[in-house]
Formats: sequence, C-alpha cells, structure tokens
Amino acid sequence: MAAFNLTLSESSMFILAGIPGLEAAHVWISIPFSIFYIIGLLANFTVLFIVGKEQTLQKPMYLLLCMLALTDIISSTSFVPKALCIFWFNMKSITVKGCLTQIFFFYALSTIHSAVLVTMAFDRYVAICSPLRYATILTNARIAKLGLVSFIRAVLFILPLPLLLSRQPFCANRIIPHTYCDHIAVAKMSCGDITASRVYGLVMAFVIIGFDLLLIGLSYGLIIRAILRISSKEAHQKALNTCTAHICALLMIYPVGLFSSLTHRFGQGIAPHVHIILSNLSYLLPPMLNPIIYGIKTKELRDNVLKYICRMYSPRAVDFKPA
Repeated sequence: MAAFNLTLSESSMFILAGIPGLEAAHVWISIPFSIFYIIGLLANFTVLFIVGKEQTLQKPMYLLLCMLALTDIISSTSFVPKALCIFWFNMKSITVKGCLTQIFFFYALSTIHSAVLVTMAFDRYVAICSPLRYATILTNARIAKLGLVSFIRAVLFILPLPLLLSRQPFCANRIIPHTYCDHIAVAKMSCGDITASRVYGLVMAFVIIGFDLLLIGLSYGLIIRAILRISSKEAHQKALNTCTAHICALLMIYPVGLFSSLTHRFGQGIAPHVHIILSNLSYLLPPMLNPIIYGIKTKELRDNVLKYICRMYSPRAVDFKPA
C-alpha cells in the first residue's frame, strides 16, 4: 500500500488531450457526442421505466434488456461528460486515482455488457429451440444469478488492469492523447516496464471476447440447425425476426470494438485521431441504438412505449373506456 501511495504522489495528475490534430474542431465534434449521449440516456431510461412500470414485461427477456440499458447508461456516463468538458471548457486534467477508477469501471462495464449479450443469445436459443420449456429454464431468479456471475467475472478479470498500472512510475510528460483514460494509452505514460500490463490487457481482451463470441456462435449454430429443420417458411421468418435485434446489437459492439482495440495497439500507420474517434464511436453508438432497435423489433415493448406517449399527450382519450 505504501508503494501504491508513493507512486500516486509522484504524479498525481494526467492531462487528457481530447482528439489530437482536431483541437480546432472540438466544439463541432462535441455536437454529435452530446446528441448521441442524450438520445442514449433518454432511450435507455425509457426502457428501464417501461419495464419497471409494466408487470407483463417483467420477464427474463426484458430483464436482460434492462441489464443492457443499465450498463449502457453507466459506461457512456463514465467518459462522455469528461470528454464534453474537454471539448467545451478545456478542462483536461484528471487525477491518477480518477483515471485508474475510470479504467476499471469502463472495462468492467464492457465485460458485463458482453456477458449480457451472451445471456441474450442463450435466451434466443431457448425461445426458438425449446419454447415449451422456456418458462422453466429461464426464470427471473436465474437471470439475476447470471447477472451476479457476470458482475463477479468482470471484477475479477478487470481489477488487475488498474492495479498493475498503479505500481508503475509515470513520466514527467503525462499527456494522454485521448478523450478518456484508455488502458494502453495510460500504460504508455509509464517510464517502467509495462510488459505485464500490456500482455494482461491483450490476453484478457481475447479471452473474454473470444469466450463470449464462442458461446454466442454456439447458440446461433444450434438456432440455425433448429430453423433448418422447420419446413414452414412462416416459422423461418418468425425465428429470424426473434434474433434480428440481438444480431444488430452484436454487429455494433464486437467488430468495431475489436478493430479499435487492435489498431490502437498495432496500427502505427493509422492516424491517432482515427483511433480515438473509432474507440469513442464503439462506446457511443451502441447505447443510443440498442434501445431503439429493440423498441422497434419487440412488439410488447414498442406497444407499451406508444401507450405511455399517448397518455402523456392525451390522457383523457387513453383513459376513457366506453360503458
């Protein structure tokens, strides 16, 4: 603990540079940032509100949507307000403790988000392949236990990232070319040997994402096998519609996230601002688009959202019931 405190006292502040090379456009860049963030907050809080108010929606599928919405809200809030402070007020300083805390929450929430997507893939598998046993296999209590396991996994796997960095001596030049405390960007500020930190971060990224993608691929392999056994085209279409929103969520998070992570480590030929914009988009777009896609593709959720909107604007017309 003494070594930890000594390291922090030697360099108590970092400077977040924002997007190097595009400083003159920071105010303009902040416009889509703030729009995406506000829409994401409104959409995700709407999902939480609707599911919380409607007893009929308090089922495993919608509890998973609430978990996804909650992780999206917290993960985007962990970096967007600070990024906007950089863009608008040039408030670039952040304490080392604050930076390490941001790293933990940011990556832990990403890990939980990935685990929720795996659970949703399993949910779709059970709904399509064993619909008669759905209510007994996936109960609300079981979903809560899976959520707890996801949280414990995230803490155990991600906590070593800031702990390894906390033991590093940081150089006099503590300018981080990013809008948030990215793990590898902070590691590069160290004057010591960061091999363990770099290797652990890379291995964990591949282990967590690789394992989760393997489970998702297995679920969808079984789903496709079950669909191919069905002769009815209408049943094919219904099964595919059941998975559409989840597939869209997967395509938004994994390809861009993996590309951003790999280019940040190995893409020396790519301009720094491209790295930073890509990494920001990979964490900004899913929180905004996930609830919108699920709201459009999920009839029960869509109908309840429309019901509350109608009540908001014409309460008498909605509450009126003919004799």
